[in-house]
Amino acid sequence: MKQYDKNSLIGLLLMGFILIIFNTYFFPQIEVEPAKQESAVFTSENTESTLQQNDTEIIADAIVDSIVKQQQINQYGVFANAAMGVEAESFLENDKLKITFSNKGGRITSVLLKEFETYDSLPLQLFDADSSILNLEFSTGKAIETSELYFESKNEGSSLSMKLLVDANHYIEYVYTISDDYLIDFDINLVGMEKLIPSGVNYMNLHWQMKTPQTEKSKSNQDMYTGLQYQYSADDEVDYLSFTSSDEEKIKSKLNWVAFKQQFFSCIFISQDGFEKPTYLSSKKKENSKYIKDLSAQFELPYKHKNKEQLNFQFYFGPNHYKILKSYNAGFEELIPLGWGIFGWVNQYIIINIFDFLSKYMSNYGLIILLLTIIIKLVLSPFTYKAYLSQAKMKVLKPEIDKISEKHNKKDPMKVQQETMALYRKAGVNPMGGCLPMLFQFPILIAMFRFFPASIELRQKSFLWADDLSSYDSITSLPFEIPFYGAHVSLFTLLMAVSTILYTRMNTQAMGGQMAQMKWMMYLMPVMFLGFFNNYAAALSYYYFLANMITFGQQYFMKRFIDEDAIMTQIEANKKKPAKPKSKFQKKLEEMQRRQEQQMRNRQKK
Repeated sequence: MKQYDKNSLIGLLLMGFILIIFNTYFFPQIEVEPAKQESAVFTSENTESTLQQNDTEIIADAIVDSIVKQQQINQYGVFANAAMGVEAESFLENDKLKITFSNKGGRITSVLLKEFETYDSLPLQLFDADSSILNLEFSTGKAIETSELYFESKNEGSSLSMKLLVDANHYIEYVYTISDDYLIDFDINLVGMEKLIPSGVNYMNLHWQMKTPQTEKSKSNQDMYTGLQYQYSADDEVDYLSFTSSDEEKIKSKLNWVAFKQQFFSCIFISQDGFEKPTYLSSKKKENSKYIKDLSAQFELPYKHKNKEQLNFQFYFGPNHYKILKSYNAGFEELIPLGWGIFGWVNQYIIINIFDFLSKYMSNYGLIILLLTIIIKLVLSPFTYKAYLSQAKMKVLKPEIDKISEKHNKKDPMKVQQETMALYRKAGVNPMGGCLPMLFQFPILIAMFRFFPASIELRQKSFLWADDLSSYDSITSLPFEIPFYGAHVSLFTLLMAVSTILYTRMNTQAMGGQMAQMKWMMYLMPVMFLGFFNNYAAALSYYYFLANMITFGQQYFMKRFIDEDAIMTQIEANKKKPAKPKSKFQKKLEEMQRRQEQQMRNRQKK
């Protein structure tokens, strides 16, 4: 009973008061002989008083129990007997999981992942009793919430039966069954409930909620990858609520599963027959809390008024490991943010397979990232060579381009652009030759940007001064916080930014004309990277730093094999040859230039 009814409480007090008056003034007195000693009289009076008080308390307790019982019947109806009980725990476990259940509500109260620890070396719990809800809501003429009632539990090896009883022929049963992996079967058996649930009620509500705890070193990083995702039954497409702000949505389509996803772990609720529409989903940010986000889902479960009905579900409690999730053939791997389109393909079919192959032969993930970087740079070396060759040609032509700029004294930018393009065409040099090869490398850069922060393999793996490659590395903490930077210094990020500045300097030396005016923008990016990557995964900054250093080495050897005098000789020979026919792109570009030039002249006349 949550609280006494006001009228019942007043009645109880009045009855207690009447009993006290009655016992004091009207209760039959036992006559004693005057010859007995005063001490004996005193003892008899005390005993009599104690008996009277005990009788009063027994009667009062009986009245209270009666009132409580009546209130339970008023509130819970046929489930009144299940409203009182003593909370007790049950357990199911295998080599990977230890799951704790409570007979109050018949729910899972805690999931412990045995193979993992939190960032501060504590046992890793996906949630606990205070941060989770699993509540079945339905009507018997009374609004029933199972989270308030006590189930009878029975452990049968790998299964746990929990029954919410009306009697032996009318009950709701939860059956949890554990296997040898991360999946838990969850069946709801409805027996004899068709006689208790009104015929007009054809559904029940199941409310599932979890506040996600901080398990990783960087709370901001964990928040970035924590949220709610779900899969549509119609096309198996995976969608999600906002990861950056609080969000809620009413899904009017049938769903296969709903996942409460964290950075490296997930709790997935799966329906064998799909969740009937509508499903209410909510994700709330917890700014000043020990929790990351408050995630909740409410499902409508169909009820067909049969004598025996069974609803079949499953829970996945485990790591966001790509190949483990993919092995279930249910689209769970979509929870790992590998990127969309070509970026995701690069990760799925290239990076993950190379990474897993190297992991079989070594356990030092710093060395694995080094070898992975070398392999990627070797594969991309033909594109790097073409880009460097184009830069060398541009460098040879730079004096002539500077003369064109000086000739027009920068007063006629359109003319400078036209003559520069004519020079490129005559010399047989493609100004985009250095950019196009780089575009082939761009998907790799973005794929790695998505891969490293999402790779559970790197979680809590140390290398050099970094104690966790999946989080930021720090060589010193600052006594204050710098906006957009943070309160620590990441050495890998610092090395990456410096190497990027040097790489930018090498690539901008050959720039001339208008391109030279854009140099400051190219130098601005490494400075922005310094702030952005300072709180990001150390593995990502380490990879970009290695990629820059290997590129320096490639360019050093390419410079020794590329003869700029030979390039100049070839360019001069190309100038003597008839100009190649203009491509459609060049024709369109020149047509646009002529239109712009005409528009500028018209404005000057006005």
